[in-house]
Amino acid sequence: MFHMTALGDTGIRVQLGSTISPETNQLIRSFSLLLEQDKHPGLIEWIPTYTSITVFYDPYVISYDELTAYLHSIAASLHQADLPEAEIIHIPTCYGGELGPDLDNVARHNGLTPEEVIKIHSQPMYLIYMMGFTPGFPYLGGMSKRIATPRLEVPRSKVPAGSVGIAGEQTGIYAMETPGGWQIIGRTPLKLYDPLREPSILLKAGNYVKFVPIPYDRYKQIEEAVEKGSYQPRITTYRRER
Repeated sequence: MFHMTALGDTGIRVQLGSTISPETNQLIRSFSLLLEQDKHPGLIEWIPTYTSITVFYDPYVISYDELTAYLHSIAASLHQADLPEAEIIHIPTCYGGELGPDLDNVARHNGLTPEEVIKIHSQPMYLIYMMGFTPGFPYLGGMSKRIATPRLEVPRSKVPAGSVGIAGEQTGIYAMETPGGWQIIGRTPLKLYDPLREPSILLKAGNYVKFVPIPYDRYKQIEEAVEKGSYQPRITTYRRER
């Protein structure tokens, strides 16, 4: 599927799929990679989503017709994109207790024990489809429907950074302290967003997240090491299938 739609007078939305899937995500990443490699002077930026990419351009440098022809040529070259190896970032997570106050809610809602919820949640390798509404927030795919749980009826005014939550059939990690209505089942001591760090954002679309259950005392140890700058998350790689 390839379809383009004008977005105002300085943007074009390029639709590359109709469903959220790893296959569509790979097309979007390939398209983004080719745009990055080509560095066309008329392009200002592009924003990938689950199924599309919105391209913003300077109409004084490239016309709408020239841009659509250019984007068609990019689409025709997607098979040439050589995506880099994906990274798997292992996220140490302390589940339940004061760090995961909604773990019992999720367990009750699904007729499971808290231990079963932890096992199910930490089993998959989650694809990062895109980065979200605050800096560093990952939109993850791959959570089991067995632990799907509706959002809280009354959102919290503050959700601590690092909180791991469930909303419907999605799971994610709060990169900053913000209001939120997700069911919080745990927390990671890692900083997903740190403006004083280079790079400031830990995760990246197209990579993967693996939650690793840890006890509270280990959480505190890692938290202290993170504050000192002496902790590096475990990162492994694998080659994507083409």
